[in-house]
Amino acid sequence: MKNIYEFMTRLLDILISSVALIVLSPVLIPVVVILIFSGEREVLFFQERVGRYKKPFKVIKFATMQKNSSNMGHGALTIPDDPRILPFGKLLRKTKINELPQLINVLIGDMSIVGPRPLMTKQFNFYPETSQLKICKMRPGLTGAGSLIFRDEERLFKGVDDPDKVYKELISPSKALIEVWYYENHSLYYYFLLVFLTVWAVLDPRKEMTFFLPVEITEKLKNVL
Repeated sequence: MKNIYEFMTRLLDILISSVALIVLSPVLIPVVVILIFSGEREVLFFQERVGRYKKPFKVIKFATMQKNSSNMGHGALTIPDDPRILPFGKLLRKTKINELPQLINVLIGDMSIVGPRPLMTKQFNFYPETSQLKICKMRPGLTGAGSLIFRDEERLFKGVDDPDKVYKELISPSKALIEVWYYENHSLYYYFLLVFLTVWAVLDPRKEMTFFLPVEITEKLKNVL
């Protein structure tokens, strides 16, 4: 069953990412042109993340922040009204268009359409070691249970002096619970469900998306979200 699931999801990843890149080209091409002639004149942003079996890879995004932003401000974490974000970048981040180049990561096999979000080593190491061992067995996802629930995590840093502490002590334990639950329950049903819910969340960002999780997890999330 595991081999069948692996084969089917990889086939779906290739099919969906290929079709999406073609269908979304009328959006992607103008974005590329605008980025060439605006802001810092950088189109793509490459950042090392933790991949499957902890193998590092370069995640691809549209550039939305100032050059060398990872060494400025709060580093990898983005806070509300982050001054490092460029004007056009705000639109790209709000609409999640900045994430679309990761379809290339999916196509070449670094990522899957659905899976745990790829994190930088520092944030990944905030997970308990037992959680890391399970989470890293899956390909990181363009979307997934954890990233869907925490799609607006930046608001949790509002007015906070130490975002790293909030991420480590509040967000990371909750994400670990969700990602481990997905690892233990992943199936084609949840693959398609999370793709559908991601589209729904983009169209209606205010929609609560915890309803597919077990009650014991949603109860623990009440004090976080």
